[in-house]
Amino acid sequence: MAQSPSDPPLYRTPLYFNHLEQAARMVPFSGWEMPVQYSGISKEHQAVRQQVGMFDISHMGKFVLRGEGLLNQLQRLVPSDLSTFQPGTAQYTVLLNPEGGIVDDLILYYQGKTPSGEEQITTIVNAATTEKDRNWLLTHLDSGTIEFNDLSALQVLIAVQGPAAVKTLQAFFQEDLATVPRFGHIIGTIANRSAFLARTGYTGEDGFEIMLDPDVGEELWRSLLTAGVTPCGLGCRDTLRLEAAMALYGQDINDTTTPLEAGMGWLVHLDRKGDFIGRSVLEQQKQAGVPRRLVGLKMDGRNIARHDYPIVQNGEVIGQVTSGTLSPTLGYPIALAYVPPAFGKINQTLNVEIRGKLYPAIVVKKPFYRRADALL
Repeated sequence: MAQSPSDPPLYRTPLYFNHLEQAARMVPFSGWEMPVQYSGISKEHQAVRQQVGMFDISHMGKFVLRGEGLLNQLQRLVPSDLSTFQPGTAQYTVLLNPEGGIVDDLILYYQGKTPSGEEQITTIVNAATTEKDRNWLLTHLDSGTIEFNDLSALQVLIAVQGPAAVKTLQAFFQEDLATVPRFGHIIGTIANRSAFLARTGYTGEDGFEIMLDPDVGEELWRSLLTAGVTPCGLGCRDTLRLEAAMALYGQDINDTTTPLEAGMGWLVHLDRKGDFIGRSVLEQQKQAGVPRRLVGLKMDGRNIARHDYPIVQNGEVIGQVTSGTLSPTLGYPIALAYVPPAFGKINQTLNVEIRGKLYPAIVVKKPFYRRADALL
């Protein structure tokens, strides 16, 4: 979408000029001027699936929370049980509103207790919801006991993803990155400076997300380029995450969708924790069943189902596509869509309306793609 003269100026990450040097195509995204592609979406996509690619995700929100009883306060804001949290581990979860809708999805990284006994958590949130999440957390956390530090504009965040990601990154860090477990995190050392490394990502591949000071981040970006790592833009980040059936906030999930409807029931621990915002709605859905379910679709032929396209059955609109693309890895169109549970069974045939015509699709198991060494 083109930037209107009346729109506020776009933010730029500290790596902005590095992107220009690589002839990246820049586009507006959630208030930021971001690279959508460099050498081409398909080429960048395959680099991540087969070797290693890197993304500038510095536009994402970065908060550090610290205080006594922090975990107990966060327990009321998420449906996931945090009581067994151990230092160095993480929890992907969602913030919920009273209606059970998803305020945002985020990862909580528990860094243990400080020498003074305060619990500390680093969390990364979506760029488009950074301000909303900041306000939500500040409203629901006790400002008298919890210190809130917003590092969003102060730190670079680089994602290095792919089968060769860990081996490639190891050349720049003193710590043994291979020993960091999936969803584990450490404070590493690069160029005699500290960096936060988390073995997470948004691509379906192995890799790390690294948060560090801007000058060191720019140096790391250039060094990775020299090492042959492919720079990747938002375009292939979207095709990669969709193949892995990872939800995109604002499209697949939002304030009106519950985690049970979105296929995130594994985040909801009703039997393991006490009260939390939205619990009553999730309890009701658990008992009565959800009115809709997010399913995976494989399109017949080469027709691509896009965001907001209707799902039609027996002449009636029964659902809606949330995300869709031509899968570079699989070679056929895939999509996510909300449909009533009765129409969401595997191998169910549905119809997607594309420019006034109906095209067949089949409900398939998610994710569409899973790397060979991933845990089943």
